[in-house]
Amino acid sequence: MKSAFCKGEALQEEIRRACKEGWQKIWWLGQSGFLWVQNGRGILFDPYLSDSLTQKYAGTDKPHVRITERVITPEALGELGIITLITSSHNHTDHCDATTLIPLLNANAVTRLMVPVANRSFVSERLGNKFDERLIEIEAHRSLALGDIVVEAVPAAHPSIERDEEGRCRFLGYVVRWNGTCVYHSGDTLFYEGMAGVLRRLGVDVALLPINGDRPERRVAGNLDGRQAANLAHEIGAKCVIPCHYDLFEFNTADPSDFVAECKRLDQGYQVLQNGEAMELK
Repeated sequence: MKSAFCKGEALQEEIRRACKEGWQKIWWLGQSGFLWVQNGRGILFDPYLSDSLTQKYAGTDKPHVRITERVITPEALGELGIITLITSSHNHTDHCDATTLIPLLNANAVTRLMVPVANRSFVSERLGNKFDERLIEIEAHRSLALGDIVVEAVPAAHPSIERDEEGRCRFLGYVVRWNGTCVYHSGDTLFYEGMAGVLRRLGVDVALLPINGDRPERRVAGNLDGRQAANLAHEIGAKCVIPCHYDLFEFNTADPSDFVAECKRLDQGYQVLQNGEAMELK
């Protein structure tokens, strides 16, 4: 198993120091999970900080064997008391994990959880109806302000843009503006018509994009591959792109070398992080 770049108490202390000294940083926590910290507060994108899927699929024909060790427990992250907002882009467990979310929400009464409005009932049931008053619903092409944080939702195609019976998107990406910086977390997605145009108009500084690709033999809905992620970042004018959704499960991962090569060819700014590693935002 791969070692994390930083983990446990060392990661806790690094986050605590960043908050104390007023740094603005983004940590990759594994899979599609990111922590964005500035001014002593944090936004947590799609965290998966448990082994619930490994346990669920043990002994099946689709084992979820972990590649990289967990960087931090949800309890330890919650102890820091900094999380203002958590996002869940869709209902798949690696983006909506009760074993991760419940301890985080229990740790801080002011933390809110943002979900697609189409998924509210599912999320409420998954969390045992304990945090219904803490759920924030959002729909594609709508924006919400939470104090100095403004979130606009955009559709995600996983593998297509799927809607409920009321026409509301089940899969979303989130464009978050916070104190002058704009971060796009795509959730799980493939490219779709009109996607680049919408995102280009939003002025993305940092794009967090999956690179594990779309391979039917895996029997799971696919994502952008490395070259596609680099090209999407370039098309939308992102200043920097960080790859994710790899190095967690053996059956559903990718080598970031194609992503790096394409970013270099396009002269696209990028940063490849290890699990538990941070990038400082200027």
